[in-house]
Amino acid sequence: MKELLSTREVATFLDINEKMVYSLISEKSLPATKITGKWLFPKHLVEQWIEANTINYPEPSTHLPPYHGLLIIAGSNDPLLEKAITLFNQTHSEHVAVFGNLGSMGGLRALRKDLCHMASSHLLQEDEADYNFGFASRELERMPAVINFCRREQGILVQKGNPRGIASVADFARPGIRMVNRPLNTGTRLLFDRALAAAGIRGDEIEGYHREIPKHIDVGIEILTGRADAAPCIRPVANLLDLDFIPLRWERYDLLMTRERFFEQGVQLFIGMLHEAPFLALAREIEGYDVGMAGKMVFPVE
Repeated sequence: MKELLSTREVATFLDINEKMVYSLISEKSLPATKITGKWLFPKHLVEQWIEANTINYPEPSTHLPPYHGLLIIAGSNDPLLEKAITLFNQTHSEHVAVFGNLGSMGGLRALRKDLCHMASSHLLQEDEADYNFGFASRELERMPAVINFCRREQGILVQKGNPRGIASVADFARPGIRMVNRPLNTGTRLLFDRALAAAGIRGDEIEGYHREIPKHIDVGIEILTGRADAAPCIRPVANLLDLDFIPLRWERYDLLMTRERFFEQGVQLFIGMLHEAPFLALAREIEGYDVGMAGKMVFPVE
């Protein structure tokens, strides 16, 4: 089990008064759980909360060079994005697109440090009314351009036939359910942890909760081979591996780029490709995607 802090310990950790801790729980979503009437704070989530709410960062010591044919995309992993990158490389022989699998928060931080041209992200905001904007405004000095890549369905991946009879997130509290999880900096993990909190379930009590798998397709393989019973994942993986799927919600999966990078040739070629027939055909091959908004700007509003 990961380290849990008491109210006094988290106050010391944050260098604040104990009374302020209770305000942060209610006003600023400080990660906490109540057990036998006492508040406890998972230290690793408190550290993540501090990092997510940091607004001043040192200037990067290095910057991407002027665009010369290498397009760098970093952030959230997605099977359709991987196919799109392959399509881009096949279509534009004088350009090369590469991907860094860093999770949604990792992609925004790479964008902040000028380590990539585009970040892929699907971070659900606290009000659950939109995606990415609030996180981008906190991570970056200036709001980036946001282009939709797709909408996709998030949920719970289970074995074919659902032999454990899992019907909802609440079933993760049952004894003997084995899971695998996505890393902390991913949008899928953020959504799943919120669903667990809403169901009153502590992740530490679930077998395999801390076993983090970096790619959606690898999560599916864990379920397919029987090494786990269930996991947060996306419907396209269920379709690709012929597994069962319990839906939670559709989400918006975006590409974010700084205004300075937006008009670079590789970025424009990649965005333009999202409107074209070959990409749309790729999306139709896998159930669980909606590309009706693909390639459209969602911020700033046109």
